[in-house]
Amino acid sequence: MNLRITLFLVSILISFTIKAQDIDLKKITDQHLLKGIKMLNELVSIPNDSNDLDQLIPNLEWCEHQFSKRNWETRQLATQSFPLMLADYQVEGAEKTVLFYFHVDGQPVDRKKWNQVDPYIPVLKKRDDSGKWKEISMDSIEHELDDEWRIFARAVSDDKGPLAMFLTAWDAMLQEELLPNYNLKVILDFEEEIGSPSLPSAVLEHRDLLKADMMLIMDGPRHLSNEPTLSFGARGISEITLTVFGPRAAQHSGHYGNYAPNPAWRLSKLLASMKDDDGRVVIPGFYEGITLTEDEKRILEAVPDDEAAIKKKLGIGYTDQVGGNYQESIQYPSLNIRGMGSGWIGAEARTIVPADATAEIDIRLVPESDPERLFQLVRKHIESQGYHVLDREPTDEDRMQYPMLIKWDGKISYQAFRTPFDSEPGVWLDKAYQRAFGKSPIKIRISGGSLPISPFVDALGFPAVTIPTVNSDNNQHGPDENIRLGNYREGIMTALSILTEKL
Repeated sequence: MNLRITLFLVSILISFTIKAQDIDLKKITDQHLLKGIKMLNELVSIPNDSNDLDQLIPNLEWCEHQFSKRNWETRQLATQSFPLMLADYQVEGAEKTVLFYFHVDGQPVDRKKWNQVDPYIPVLKKRDDSGKWKEISMDSIEHELDDEWRIFARAVSDDKGPLAMFLTAWDAMLQEELLPNYNLKVILDFEEEIGSPSLPSAVLEHRDLLKADMMLIMDGPRHLSNEPTLSFGARGISEITLTVFGPRAAQHSGHYGNYAPNPAWRLSKLLASMKDDDGRVVIPGFYEGITLTEDEKRILEAVPDDEAAIKKKLGIGYTDQVGGNYQESIQYPSLNIRGMGSGWIGAEARTIVPADATAEIDIRLVPESDPERLFQLVRKHIESQGYHVLDREPTDEDRMQYPMLIKWDGKISYQAFRTPFDSEPGVWLDKAYQRAFGKSPIKIRISGGSLPISPFVDALGFPAVTIPTVNSDNNQHGPDENIRLGNYREGIMTALSILTEKL
């Protein structure tokens, strides 16, 4: 390359840098907010239950169209189930590549519990004088945009909102005749809400296409204060289903109560034996390997949590004592009963000794946790309580031979990840947030929820940081999921600041 061409390219880069640093992020965001809301409404109108592959196809097609028309190269990455989608944008002269992650699927809906006709038809609401949400015409956004208004729809915050923020920010950037000084890749996951079962193997298979210098995950809620936030890790997750067996079939409690062992009592006693009264797991070795240094504790204490407000929000007067505070508590693996079932209740209740009792358990993992080791510890504890553990339904021979039978079904979805605050993406993102908000973000060492990111981190060896943007009270996964318009506005501005921050 001759000197003249080199100087020309350098002048373009300098011009880009000066212009990018000088742009009014808020003004540009406001100019594109209305268009961005309309795009979001279009996207959330496509049903996206990840248990229904037929629903996922139109979502994939929408995403392919949106990225293709913006001159991104798109391709489907085959997996053992539903494909991933990869979008690629190469910037001339760029030396680095940033991989963005979004998921496009959503949780199932119970239509009877939503306060609107259809969870897939977005509605606009504002609080009335009594504090209740009242629906207003979506056309209201044509004349006024109030940050406190909210759009209610399935996946509007988790995770279609952040994807629409990104695309809106991209359009705003192009209108300002700007480009990033790095290459971009976007990976779209359509099975995150069912644990991304095919993701680990797919990442290994397509690792060459996914190579990047870092990964940014646009998913999840901000800190409870709703201040700009960065999260530098996420816990992993594994699951166990335990079924304790009683009589072969449910029996009349008058005839066989006090005689046929009740599996619901037995399961309750077994589960209670795993924790003490303060909520700490008593299975030996469960927390082994996790020690918080004084420096790490100071990092956790820097998060502006209001413990009294958290308790009030949750409606609890006391907490489990796994950590000294909320942030400390999520630095440890958790053992959680997410559901139990045995017999019948309510109007269906009947006087019987149930045939079986089932508990669904999830274990949230931290980087120090080996999920296989934790499984072994839990299984050993169950055996120490006198149970014979099966991986199938018991036979008649099993029932005669073993007084206490339990079936175990365990699955490890994905491991945890954690990135240092002073990593390259951490320092770079702090600069972008400073431009957008005039201050550094709240920095979370590791978030309590789980994201399927460790397969990327482990296979590709790059750092990863989560960029949460939505309001923490968004009701994700539940009825009346929503996004606050002020968060949507600032999410666009966040994405725009990152796209225009020199890397």
